[in-house]
Amino acid sequence: MTATAPKFDLTSLPPFVDAGEGRLMMAMKFFELGRLSLGQAAELAGYPKRAFIDVLGHYGIPVADYPASELAAETAW
Repeated sequence: MTATAPKFDLTSLPPFVDAGEGRLMMAMKFFELGRLSLGQAAELAGYPKRAFIDVLGHYGIPVADYPASELAAETAW
């Protein structure tokens, strides 16, 4: 027997969380986990990419996840 995950929609959020905030938080978390690209997450949240990048920065979520060694190698000349 296989258990199925409960269906989630934005109407089941607590009354103190509006749908827009729920979409934004979900988009940020899925982006942070690598489940959505930047463009996909921005679209889910209802933001242009540039504005979504600013929101990510506000919440301390890095847009690029490079190890320091890779970044040094790419920027060295």
